[in-house]
Amino acid sequence: MNEIELSEAQSRAIARTVREALARRRISRQALADEARISISTLEKALAGRRPFTLATTIRLEEALGQSLRQDAGRVDPVPEPPRHAPDALGSYSREGVSWLEGRYLTLRPSFGAADAIFAYRTEIAWDPDSERLVFREAERVDAPFAQSGSVAVPNQSGMIYLVTNWHGQHRLAILCRPNIQGEMYGVLTTLHAGRGTQLTPAAAPLALIPERAAAATAYGRVAADEPHHARYRAHLDRVLGDGYATFFTTAR
Repeated sequence: MNEIELSEAQSRAIARTVREALARRRISRQALADEARISISTLEKALAGRRPFTLATTIRLEEALGQSLRQDAGRVDPVPEPPRHAPDALGSYSREGVSWLEGRYLTLRPSFGAADAIFAYRTEIAWDPDSERLVFREAERVDAPFAQSGSVAVPNQSGMIYLVTNWHGQHRLAILCRPNIQGEMYGVLTTLHAGRGTQLTPAAAPLALIPERAAAATAYGRVAADEPHHARYRAHLDRVLGDGYATFFTTAR
């Protein structure tokens, strides 16, 4: 007998047809193996996918069943397309639905260490095919060890965009309004401010993400009040409160 082995896809198709025939005719695997003059071990392993069907075994099964098995062997089960939706915890968005967020952004917030200075760095947002979600990564930070990365949530309910860092339970969150016509996003950053020694203090600050293609002569780092880019950067941060992108509440004295 010819011992040509069929492909994995062909073997799967034949196994499916044989199982359907067994169920439809209400015969046992042992009875089929006896009728086809093959061992029950050979049949069981082939049906379980532990070994491929051979051409000889397939012919004997066709004779025993009185039907063709090889007509289905050329029909390969389609490989399921990987999911293209983020988890429900991030808004269940599709890649196509959030592709407009992908890109590089000049990111601005007040400096936590120098009065009147503005802290400028880059945020990159891109689709991660492995985790099936948008992710963000910070770069061009003068304090590189503190650069953040994480997931992007885009829920329909609030219409906001969330940049979420979760590092072993320690969270940092940026809440941003949807991009305006220039692609700019404004909102609030909530994080921890490193104080003296190992002291960490909760802190919140206005935040602006400006598409780099629209940011002329971009400068990164800690931008002091007397530097050329400061006025333009300050105008962006002033929009957070001035245009109502966020509200900061304090208790009355």
